[in-house]
Amino acid sequence: QVQLVESGGGLVQPGGSLRLSCAASGLSLDYYAITWFRQAPGKEREGVSCISNSDGSTYYADSVQGRFTISRDNAKNTVYLQMDSMKPEDTTVYYCATLPALVFGSNWRYEINYNYWGQGIQVTVSS
Repeated sequence: QVQLVESGGGLVQPGGSLRLSCAASGLSLDYYAITWFRQAPGKEREGVSCISNSDGSTYYADSVQGRFTISRDNAKNTVYLQMDSMKPEDTTVYYCATLPALVFGSNWRYEINYNYWGQGIQVTVSS
């Protein structure tokens, strides 16, 4: 059974940092790019950042470029999202999802390409 489990969310003050983790079981992330999405209530789900399975190529949404950093440790079957200089508008539920490696590219935001999703984790930025 494939599972993606997010962790590391919580409450942080504006300007603070959090690191999210996405741990996979039941499949090897060696064959998948991974994307972090987020969805605020009443809004469409937004692709935040994507990392390739092999060479570390990345994509970022304009809204997080320069503040968030995606990375992966294939030995641990885990992907991370380091979130710095956080803003109240970063408050929402974050999800990780798997993208088959052959599909990785500029269409990384298209949700139809994703096959496994985590359950989501709440991140709240507030003073």
